[in-house]
Amino acid sequence: MTTNGDATVKVVPVRHYGRWVGVALVGLLLAMVVHTLFFKVASAKMVCHVVSGARVCHHAMVFRYQWNIVGQYFFTSEILHGLLRTIFLTVVAMVLGIVLGVTIAVMRMSPNRVLSSIAWTYTWFFRGTPVLVQLLFWSFIGAVYPHLTLGIPFLHVTFVHFNVNTSLTIMEACAIGLGLNEGAYMSEIARAGLISVDEGQIEAATSLGMTRRQTLRLVTIPQAMRVIIPPTGNEVISMLKTTSLVSVVGVIDLLGAATNIYSENYEIIPLLIVASLWYLLVTTVLSIGQFYLERRFARGALRTPPPTPIQRLRADLLGVGSKFRTRRGLEVSP
Repeated sequence: MTTNGDATVKVVPVRHYGRWVGVALVGLLLAMVVHTLFFKVASAKMVCHVVSGARVCHHAMVFRYQWNIVGQYFFTSEILHGLLRTIFLTVVAMVLGIVLGVTIAVMRMSPNRVLSSIAWTYTWFFRGTPVLVQLLFWSFIGAVYPHLTLGIPFLHVTFVHFNVNTSLTIMEACAIGLGLNEGAYMSEIARAGLISVDEGQIEAATSLGMTRRQTLRLVTIPQAMRVIIPPTGNEVISMLKTTSLVSVVGVIDLLGAATNIYSENYEIIPLLIVASLWYLLVTTVLSIGQFYLERRFARGALRTPPPTPIQRLRADLLGVGSKFRTRRGLEVSP
């Protein structure tokens, strides 16, 4: 290369040796994980066969995690019914929690001291007690309130009356308990989204003659959704796993169904794997839905929305293909 810039310049890419070492270590760990998941080990069962007229016996080789048993129970009716109960509890609890959370968040931000104090007390109580304790309390609420009435106290005026022990099932009690607990956490998520909206937006809406309710519905909440959606998605996934606690009070959910099966056949690990795989599958579907929901509400805040998984995969494949087509040393003119 000359100083006047007449000669060509050979560009050599930078060698990232640390990256390749990291990739090699990660690949080694992945190979170890695959090996331990699908490696066969000797079992206590003996298998005998005749070799050259002699009877030879050896221990049968089985998968360490007994994938054959996992496949056997993966689509059984008990597991699928438990899965439906888990999804039902998740949906009902989250709907109740979101409605309560938004209501409590609006009350918390109210200038009325009575409403804000009640909202703060609700959040303080339900966040301060374990969810399992709340589930146990609601499961045995009939021991404290065998009859519930709605009316005017001290005047013996009753509008609604029903027997708790006969009208409220254990599954409904668990859904109520999970929903009330979730409402406390959703209230803080909703409040964080509401206060993230710039005050100038509210002032502009007020200057246009909008009422407080119209401003909240048309201006504040739509802009707050971009902040509310990600933690709400995390709460949905967390609620899906929290529903496993209802098996303690006798509701046969996904984990409860797996527990009942392995208590009879003693195949503990395979049945726990079955439950875990179903939790992972539903969580994956929820995560994909959360991604597209976040992408939709981010349209007004980002010039370029984040790429979808398919777009990322296509870009990665094109990038890998371009590297194979490109020479390692490029001749460029200065």
